[in-house]
Amino acid sequence: MEATASAGARALADRLGLVDDQIVQEVGWDDDVNDDFRLAVEEAIGSPLEEEDYTGPVDVCMLWFREGDGDLTDDCVDALVGLEDDGFVLLLTPAMRQELHVDQAEVEEAARTAGLQAHSSVALDENWLATRLGRTGSRKG
Repeated sequence: MEATASAGARALADRLGLVDDQIVQEVGWDDDVNDDFRLAVEEAIGSPLEEEDYTGPVDVCMLWFREGDGDLTDDCVDALVGLEDDGFVLLLTPAMRQELHVDQAEVEEAARTAGLQAHSSVALDENWLATRLGRTGSRKG
């Protein structure tokens, strides 16, 4: 039997703007990620996630980032490389009370420096927070 995402995860994917036929590249995957949400994204877009080494154009860069993973600004800039003009970065960071939490001020500063702005944030679960980052001046972002 094929696994399916929970209704809650699917609703979050929809709320974050993930739709059929988008190309979503996943960066920063590790064994601590929310697999239910990953599955919901694949169901929403109708195809598997692209891996970090994918070099084609993408509609969404889904970036998992934890404190200590490196430089968030650099990762945001790198996420823009293949991003379509109307695309967005979906930044996933550990929630407030989790180890390796990334302060929201750091997220906003990194986004601003990279030419992005936070448009919305939602809790995926008790462990992860999703922040949708669009290009500065983008209404869709």
